[in-house]
Amino acid sequence: MTDPSGPAAPEHADPGLPGVSYVMPVLNEVTHVEAAIASLLDQDYAGPFDVIVALGPSIDGTTELVERLSAVDPRIRVIENPTGSTPSGLNVAIGASRYPVVVRVDAHSLLPRDYTRVAVEALLRTDAANVGGIMKAEGTTAFERAVAHAYGSKAGLGGGAHHVGGVEGPAETVYLGVFQREWLAKVGLFNEDIRRGQDWELNRRLREGGGTVWFTPRLVVIYRPRPSLERLARQFFSTGLWRGELARRFFTANALKYFVPPVMVTAALLGLLLGIAGLVTLAVAGGEPASDAGTDTARTVGAVLTAGFVVPLVYLVFVAVAALGAARSQGARAGAWFLVVLPCIHFSWGLGFILGFLKLTKNITAHTGR
Repeated sequence: MTDPSGPAAPEHADPGLPGVSYVMPVLNEVTHVEAAIASLLDQDYAGPFDVIVALGPSIDGTTELVERLSAVDPRIRVIENPTGSTPSGLNVAIGASRYPVVVRVDAHSLLPRDYTRVAVEALLRTDAANVGGIMKAEGTTAFERAVAHAYGSKAGLGGGAHHVGGVEGPAETVYLGVFQREWLAKVGLFNEDIRRGQDWELNRRLREGGGTVWFTPRLVVIYRPRPSLERLARQFFSTGLWRGELARRFFTANALKYFVPPVMVTAALLGLLLGIAGLVTLAVAGGEPASDAGTDTARTVGAVLTAGFVVPLVYLVFVAVAALGAARSQGARAGAWFLVVLPCIHFSWGLGFILGFLKLTKNITAHTGR
């Protein structure tokens, strides 16, 4: 590991600009982390900076890769994050950093060259506690393009401002974030008890403390989606799980949009079960004498129950229509994948939300390690 005291400021740094600390938690990200770090070193910001990588106990070669990068470039500092969790990694990285502006970055994100310059300008202009922008998901395979389309569509993640853009101004939350360090210290950094959704929860405390969370569409960060259906399902189940936990803890602070997936999942599953029960009832009644009054009642009940199939059928039509839109913009193969990706996102997130809302978050994460 590198010396936590860190390197001196770059020789040609502008002393008139506030120094910037990039903080990045990393765990098993050998595929993306090198490009993510390179995007930080390539920033056109003229002020001094350091890059703090909080390295979790990776098993895919990430540790060796990051330490090689640190050995070659002294601007990269590596510290240990024994738990591997995102909020603890962010906190240990912030604690090891030294500059008044803290830029929260992700191993799946690629910052454009002007990101820091634009963010610091907005921070100084608005005196906001946190400034952020748009997460623009981009995939390289047909599967990843389908996932990226879901991120930016109303059918997928709702098409919020931090996914598709909007008017600059105060916001509930923003993607990643560029913070005034003093505000982070004031509200107590990230809550390490919350494994997912910690950005939203921190922004909630910043706003409650009198700070402003500022959204600007000028900040656009490229995000690389998960490359497989299994990893996508795990990601969204975990995200939904913790969103359910947050919805239970801070019920009135949560927008109604967060409750749409769990309601949809419940309705679709209930409709499917009712429809199956209706078919079973009709099958049993079909073997009874036609003149029997009880048989007539059973057939009526069965017919009513089979109407439950309408709900999942409507959902399937919704998915098919959305997939056509994905095919038009992303190609036929991505559109075909969208037929699988969209239900995967909805049901993984929705089921996770329900379990998290029922106070099962800690039990599940204790067994899954996530």
